[in-house]
Amino acid sequence: MQTTLTEILHLDHPIIQAPMAGGGDTPALVAAVSEAGALGSMGATYLTPQQIVEACAAVRATTSRPFGINLFVPDTPLPSSIDTNAAVGRLAKYYEELGLPRPEPPASVTRDFDAQLDAVLVSGAAVFSFTFGMLPAAARDKVKARGLVLAGTATTVDEAIALERAGIDLVVAQGSEAGGHRGTCAGPVDVAAFESAMIGTLALVPQIVDAVRVPVVASGGIMDGRGIAAALALGAAGAQLGTAFLTCDEAGIPDVYKQAILDAHEDQTRITRAFSGRPARGIVNRFMNEVERKNENAPNDPNGSNDPNAILPFPLQNALTRPLRTAAAKQGRAEFLSLWAGQGVRMARRMKAKDLVATLAEETDAAITRLHKVQ
Repeated sequence: MQTTLTEILHLDHPIIQAPMAGGGDTPALVAAVSEAGALGSMGATYLTPQQIVEACAAVRATTSRPFGINLFVPDTPLPSSIDTNAAVGRLAKYYEELGLPRPEPPASVTRDFDAQLDAVLVSGAAVFSFTFGMLPAAARDKVKARGLVLAGTATTVDEAIALERAGIDLVVAQGSEAGGHRGTCAGPVDVAAFESAMIGTLALVPQIVDAVRVPVVASGGIMDGRGIAAALALGAAGAQLGTAFLTCDEAGIPDVYKQAILDAHEDQTRITRAFSGRPARGIVNRFMNEVERKNENAPNDPNGSNDPNAILPFPLQNALTRPLRTAAAKQGRAEFLSLWAGQGVRMARRMKAKDLVATLAEETDAAITRLHKVQ
């Protein structure tokens, strides 16, 4: 099953395990996926440069096969005048419920993207991917000079065209079904831009394939070999799966999170800003419902979600909810976790990563064989 993707990256299977910043994609998961002949990927945005070096060394200690690493593009500076009182007040009761001290206003800490990128460039990764916008030209040139394959995320055809013009090697076409953060190239609170970019994978992928000359990787709602075969039929060179790998034994999320995925139905995910301040798809839970609930009886209540400051922009909201999510993970409280997952959750399976890759490859081959028989 050779495609442009497998040829470029020297893979056995046209399958990418999606980078999942926040701990889900452990070095053990990344290495197991790569060793099985697919591309394991690490989301490194929340890691320090030293942690990036250490995590990649752990991958390299297990496999010599190619793997990828992902960073969010540099954060757009936020106005210094953002009022955090409403958001802090709204979350105070949840902090108390989990036995935490009252939350403090989150500080806007700018991560050192350049130092992170320098760590990536000496990591031994074969692929560098980025999300949430355009990579600065200087960063692009550094990646190219080191010979890494460069991949960018697009949620519309125009974004894909812009990525190609900027010199990227692969476009990851993220459909609206995808779990986790939306890769739309817009400011974190540009609601209209995110809503207009909610295009399903089946519609998005062939339109991007027709619009660009570089290989396209389909992403969003793909959980088994039938989905991978469909992506190939649409003209994609491969498929990227995230939620499917979160229930693997090697994934670093809490067991209650894995069980939530295994128990969820396709109609139980929703786009939310409640956890990070940036639109992301996750399984609906108590925190999501209560933080986003409109206060119809008291529209001027400063603690109500009617207040535009009740949910802060990324990364402030992410920083504000992090202690809650950390405590909830330790206490097994799924109602306070950001349960990122796509709409294909009913197809989730619990198994080792190498077995999942093998199963996906077999299912893809079987699906393609069935199509030949139909013809």
